[in-house]
Amino acid sequence: MELVAGKSGLVFRAVGGFFFVAEGEERYRCVLKGTLKKKEEILVGDRVVFTPTAPSEGIITGLEPRSRRLIRPPVANIDKALIVFAVKIPPPSLTMLDRMLVQAEAAGVEAIVCLNKIDLATGPEEISALLEPYRRAGYATYAVSSKTRANLDLLRSELTGVITVMAGQSGVGKSSLLNALEPGLSLATGEVSERTLRGRHTTRRVELLPLTGGGWVADTPGFSALDLPDVPPEELVYLFPELAELAPKCRFPGCRHELEPGCAVRAAAEAGELAQSRLASYYDMLRELRERRRKNKW
Repeated sequence: MELVAGKSGLVFRAVGGFFFVAEGEERYRCVLKGTLKKKEEILVGDRVVFTPTAPSEGIITGLEPRSRRLIRPPVANIDKALIVFAVKIPPPSLTMLDRMLVQAEAAGVEAIVCLNKIDLATGPEEISALLEPYRRAGYATYAVSSKTRANLDLLRSELTGVITVMAGQSGVGKSSLLNALEPGLSLATGEVSERTLRGRHTTRRVELLPLTGGGWVADTPGFSALDLPDVPPEELVYLFPELAELAPKCRFPGCRHELEPGCAVRAAAEAGELAQSRLASYYDMLRELRERRRKNKW
């Protein structure tokens, strides 16, 4: 679409038909130009062209090219995905973590694995055991505590100068982690239910929050379920980096890494070179995608 001359800014919040746009240090509350409403969906993270109409007010006249978008959460132009899980409370769900990583891979977003609440770990061995499958897969991993602030400086440097979406189960401490990373945000936080060991949602909408050192972080509503991307079952292996590296070494092209002889993926798992939990997640998702194909006949 042809862009109208004006200022260029970043949509960092959208509420009730208003789009809040950052342009340098300035902030504007904008509405969409009438003709644009029928043509474009504006998401948090979009870069837009707008014309100021009053101090701190404006009208959005164009949408700049979008590099990528996520469906859930609905956000655009993300550079990195910070996937957070906890040592305990709630118990770590590696299955859900793997599904989030697959979503990030499918969207072409660089994923970072962050283990929070390490102050609750029984020792370094427990922390290492939880992160090792993801280190082997090639992901950057961080072990932090929003309570003790352990390793927060290392994580902060990873987020500087980019737009990051933060995702994870409810209760893993995403908002508390953001409060620790960026003092002054004062985001609402929630406790984990003692009965269900599940967190209570404290974030109600997607919003980009500025970091002092540069960059933005999207605090997103917690996930309780996560749909798989629409990929053919035979392409799922390429969304697991360590499996994608091993797959070309299989004896047969098109190996599904189940019962085929000469499978390099299964051999690596049996030799302890590939985490069994990751292979189990692959099998679960493969079955789900096959069932989806069967139902939809695609």
